[in-house]
Amino acid sequence: MKPKFSTLIILTLLAAILLVPFVFSPYYLPNLRDRAFELHLILQGEIYKQITGYSSLLFVFLEMLLMARKRGRSWLIKIKLPGSLQFWRSLHIFLGIALLGTTLIHTLGSRGLNFNAIFLWVFFGVTLSALVGAVAETGVLESSRRYFGWIPQDTKEVHKSRFLISKAALIRNMRAWWLNTHIFLVAVFCIMLVFHIFLAYYYQ
Repeated sequence: MKPKFSTLIILTLLAAILLVPFVFSPYYLPNLRDRAFELHLILQGEIYKQITGYSSLLFVFLEMLLMARKRGRSWLIKIKLPGSLQFWRSLHIFLGIALLGTTLIHTLGSRGLNFNAIFLWVFFGVTLSALVGAVAETGVLESSRRYFGWIPQDTKEVHKSRFLISKAALIRNMRAWWLNTHIFLVAVFCIMLVFHIFLAYYYQ
């Protein structure tokens, strides 16, 4: 089972909707504090932050497990889980959107300051790099075209190959870009996550 292009477009729109509160949080968070101060205290309290934080951490752990399942052969990690590789790849994508949702619940849409702000933007980069790459790759795979490119009208038939790229080659080129970017951002995210947890308990 692999998400179709239409499904990935819906997930991308859902991700965009989940990102909207981060844009408007500087406006509604002060309003929430002024109009419902007790609720604001609960949502900013230690218990709420720990519950939502550990929920997000669970999703991160599951994502790391799925990544190890997908790349276990190349990393010489023997993790045997039932189901096909395509199934776990699909689950990886859906869990990524769920993690974006739990992050919104955990932060209330606040963009944070200093380290937390950078940490949040790295997380956005992790999510969006995976979504954009998956959407582009699936769109090419589902296309009926065998070759992609642009051919000027005055170009002779013998020179057409210079302007065309096969579907397989295009997918390889795209994957070399978006997948490496995604993996790099994931590595940065994991390092920053450790510091985030440390800082959260240090300033408790």
